[in-house]
This record gives sequence, C-alpha cells and structure tokens, in this order.
Amino acid sequence: MANRTRDIPIQFFVTSEEKKMIRKKMILSKTANMGAYLRKMAIDGIIINTDTTYLEKQFFEMHKIDVNVNQLARLASDDEMKDFAYISKKLDEISLVIDSLNLWVDKTAGEQGLNLDLLNAEKEKLK
Repeated sequence: MANRTRDIPIQFFVTSEEKKMIRKKMILSKTANMGAYLRKMAIDGIIINTDTTYLEKQFFEMHKIDVNVNQLARLASDDEMKDFAYISKKLDEISLVIDSLNLWVDKTAGEQGLNLDLLNAEKEKLK
C-alpha cells in the first residue's frame, strides 16, 4: 500500500442480491470503479448524473460541418473554384438587376394605370 493517497481500508459485507443492486446503481451512475462509487455515496449520499448525449451529437455535427468547410477552403484555392465564384457573383448581380427592373416596371405600370394582371401574365410566360 505504499504511495496510496487513501491508506485506510473500510470493509463491509453484502448479500449477492445487495451486490447486484449496488452494481446496477453504479452502472446507472456511469461510474466504472466500485470503490469510487461506494466512496462517493458514503460521503455525499448522492451522485448527480447529467445526460450529455445531445452535446455529443451536436459536437459530431459541428465536426462534420468543419470538415466540409475545410474541404471548401481547399477547393477555393483552385483556379476552377475562382472561376465558379466569379460566375456566381456575376449571376447574383444579374439577378439583382432583373429584380430591380421588375420593380421599376411594376411601379411604372401602376402609375400609368396599365393592366397589371395582363403584365404579370406576360412575365409568367417569360419564366
């Protein structure tokens, strides 16, 4: 027993049924060491157990996202990805211009008293 921080043994006897009940409660408390479990119960009388499985799932999902971001970052350094980013930016600009033109046409048609239903039907044909 040299170099032990706990050098005083305490022993007690239990029946096989009591031992099974103790082991079952020990497993439910997620304590792997019976000595640690019995010591904690004798001193505190309670073991608070928190369920962190939702956090583990969250960390796993965050890890997957992190892997995807790293893969995208590696791709972004390729020339092909730069071309894709340029094309995507230009398409966004074109979409913004189209939306602006549609708003202008709607406003102008409303101010001029034109048939908006007919105008919208023609727009739908173009889509």
